[in-house]
Amino acid sequence: MPRWLKRGMDASEIKAADAKVRETVEQILAEIDARKDDAVRDLSQKFDNWSPASFRLTPQEVERAIGQVAKRDLDDIKFAQAQVRNFAQKQRETMHDLEVETLPGVILGHRHIPVNSIGCYVPGGRYPMVASAHMSIVTARVAGVKRIIACAPPFKGGPHPAIVAAMHFGGADEIYVLGGVQAVAAMALGTQSIAPVDMIVGPGNAYVAEAKRQLFGRVGIDLLAGPTETLIIADDTVDAEICATDLLGQAEHGPTSPAVLITTSEKLARATMAEVERLLTILPTADAAGQAWKDFGEVIVCESEAEMIAAADRIASEHVQVMTRDPDVFLNGMSNYGSLFLGPRTNVAYGDKVIGTNHTLPTRKAARYTGGLWVGKFLKTCTYQKVLTDEASAMIGEYCSRLCILEGFRGHAEQANIRVRRYGGRNVPYAEAAE
Repeated sequence: MPRWLKRGMDASEIKAADAKVRETVEQILAEIDARKDDAVRDLSQKFDNWSPASFRLTPQEVERAIGQVAKRDLDDIKFAQAQVRNFAQKQRETMHDLEVETLPGVILGHRHIPVNSIGCYVPGGRYPMVASAHMSIVTARVAGVKRIIACAPPFKGGPHPAIVAAMHFGGADEIYVLGGVQAVAAMALGTQSIAPVDMIVGPGNAYVAEAKRQLFGRVGIDLLAGPTETLIIADDTVDAEICATDLLGQAEHGPTSPAVLITTSEKLARATMAEVERLLTILPTADAAGQAWKDFGEVIVCESEAEMIAAADRIASEHVQVMTRDPDVFLNGMSNYGSLFLGPRTNVAYGDKVIGTNHTLPTRKAARYTGGLWVGKFLKTCTYQKVLTDEASAMIGEYCSRLCILEGFRGHAEQANIRVRRYGGRNVPYAEAAE
């Protein structure tokens, strides 16, 4: 039976906070839907103190921003994008169009068709999330999306040069300095100056995630990727320092980022808790990481690997770092996670920034039913069918007619019957089943 040495915030407190976020987002979306550009400008001024003549950067402004980025930083951005692009291309190569003759004269198939336009949100409030540009823009370009627009909030009073560089080299067609719910809503709903897109992608804070949730249906979304979550599964083959470092390394995303340790070693659990407190005295981002650990940190001691797998699947964390004798036990045994990081030589930061897998991943238990952002998210798998012979049409028509009558769909039945009459030479009465 799992034992909690530390628990996070009570569920009722989280629910109350969620309700406040939901209400705020509803109001913002309604305002932007009604007032378009005027609302976007007012909200940007209110939340970001940002109201330029145009939120969209001109080519000259893009070049000016790139010119402020050090050569080594540009090289690092290009290296990371090459890794993301390469993995996305390899994933795309696994997705084949299909055409098959399922019965004589009956052809069925599917094609993978790129979404026409997408809006990429790149977070940049607390930290300029340069890597998020790679994950959404580069991957969408590999998929073949025709129009890619990207938004990031202002950083210290203007566009963040490295984010602009990442957006540009990633392949964005339009770049906007605009943040928060107002950015997501402007891209999804459209304004006088921003043409709407078909799909919104990218991570963000609780307000951005809620905006995507409320907009889903009017546009597509990749997934609900809210505040970062990390789960470490460890045994006595590793030490407290590496566990604590990996917990706080993700908790620093913000004060609502869950960081959880599951272990079979109570000694490691208690040592890790002590090491977390020590590291919080020297970590430059301890304000955010410390609050996240206080409110959302958990430590769970289990009796076996099987119990750890069950506990981890219940949590369904965004990131799962496995540091045990045989990490493949968890690769083969777990089913609910955003992404797995297997063994102490890898870690979540590698996936976040550079290794090539996508860092936009499901949070808040969404890993129970979806994976993360990948090239396939930008592709619609659309089916088609052809009937090539009179005999095939008449034969399928007879089955279809009877099944339609079974359900009471007389008009549907007649769609089949007319073909039975024309291609099968049978005089089926109007809206009666072909026998």
